[in-house]
Amino acid sequence: MSPLTRRDFSRSVIGTVGVSMAASLVNLPETQAALAASTGSIIDVPGIQVGHYTDAQRPTGCTVLLFGAEGAATGVDYDGSAPGTYQVTLLQPVSFVQEVWGIVLSGGSSFGLATAPGVTRFLEEQKIGLKFGIGLVPLVVGAIIYDLGVGGSAEIRPDFEAGYKAAKAASNAPVQEGNVGAGAGATVAKMLTLQGFHGMKSGIGTASLRIGDVVIGAIMSVNAVGQVMDWRTGKILAGPRLPDGKGFMSIPDRLKTDPPRSNQRAALGSEDPILGSTTIGVVATNAEFNKTEMTKIAMMANCGAARVINPYHTPGDGDTLFACSTRKVKSDLSVSVIGALAAEVVAEAAMRSATQATSIDGWPAYRDYTVKLG
Repeated sequence: MSPLTRRDFSRSVIGTVGVSMAASLVNLPETQAALAASTGSIIDVPGIQVGHYTDAQRPTGCTVLLFGAEGAATGVDYDGSAPGTYQVTLLQPVSFVQEVWGIVLSGGSSFGLATAPGVTRFLEEQKIGLKFGIGLVPLVVGAIIYDLGVGGSAEIRPDFEAGYKAAKAASNAPVQEGNVGAGAGATVAKMLTLQGFHGMKSGIGTASLRIGDVVIGAIMSVNAVGQVMDWRTGKILAGPRLPDGKGFMSIPDRLKTDPPRSNQRAALGSEDPILGSTTIGVVATNAEFNKTEMTKIAMMANCGAARVINPYHTPGDGDTLFACSTRKVKSDLSVSVIGALAAEVVAEAAMRSATQATSIDGWPAYRDYTVKLG
């Protein structure tokens, strides 16, 4: 690949990162038309398949990414204080394991970790995994969000069978966004609920970017205590709703003027319940990097979510971002460049998690609530 000039680099980023959301929230026809435009998806990264399982009994589910027989070099960044993960210690740079064959993102809190063995079973049937000793071990990692309080009985949650079905459904078909898979029960902007400003529905979103032969994609399930913003314009996309339904209360502004207070010394108040808010996702590239390099890329990419979600990484969050390389192309783009671009794609996917969601009882979504504002 020939070296990119600064001008070529800038044009590529501007031309391919995704949708500009500069329109006002109340300028709905133009805004929603722009948001409906395709920004690509994580399956644009060669070597990745995606499958969803969504439980029709309650909004919950899981999303599975598969990487074929070669697996993907995978790192992770988890900055929330309450992560719920499956086999993530395998991704430490000091671990001898260099790749995984599947990642599962799931609702259901800790119960949802039961989806990962279902993915493992599917891969075993396909004879895909690490050749280890006398057999084969499909290595799968995963992370969960807490959605047990949304839309029905908490006893309804993704399980082994859900993980298996999502893995079986994995393909290169266009990836559904919104209230599906790991985003089915996702909600945001819950920090000011006790002060009378209720949150909104979010879901799962995906985006991609191409620089020559290099592709970077992301998929994000945003279930945050914080609000979701268009980081380019500062407009709130999904935030705490004003009681009269005519706009949003900005969480950062409210924290400056009238913050929630807690009589708990450790300051884990009810506005930030432990395990109650988590953003999980995957960023991936076809550029060849090893696990240690992908760990750094995950750290940089997670800054993209921080541009969109405010606040982020609170004590009640379990924020976890995986970063994968399918190692399909050699590139002269460095870890720093890929990490910077990955942050752009993660930010785009996080915004789409809000803009592509649909309303459920008690949780209006962007596309409905902003119509009301108009």
